[in-house]
Amino acid sequence: MQILNQLKIEEPERKESFLEILSDKYCRAILEAIMDTPKSAIEVSREKNIPLSTVYRRIQQLHDSKMIRTSGVITDEGKRLFLYKSKIKAVNTSFSDGKIDVDVVFNKN
Repeated sequence: MQILNQLKIEEPERKESFLEILSDKYCRAILEAIMDTPKSAIEVSREKNIPLSTVYRRIQQLHDSKMIRTSGVITDEGKRLFLYKSKIKAVNTSFSDGKIDVDVVFNKN
């Protein structure tokens, strides 16, 4: 049985939201950083040279849009540690006859 790992976004509002998020350079950099390996916000901030507060704001935006998954643990010191991983591997868009098509390729776990 083949599991489809691609989705065509049909709802106009969802398309607009998706494309707006992807037009943000910080969101794209964060998604790139967490594409293959889950990372903390601090790791992303250091790796991509993005202010930590900006990373947290964009992570919230990406989470609300269901583009990333979050996992977390509580360390022995009692601190919460959250790791983020992209749910998407690629996005293909096309514009023809006034119509925008958006296809999302999902990331493997």
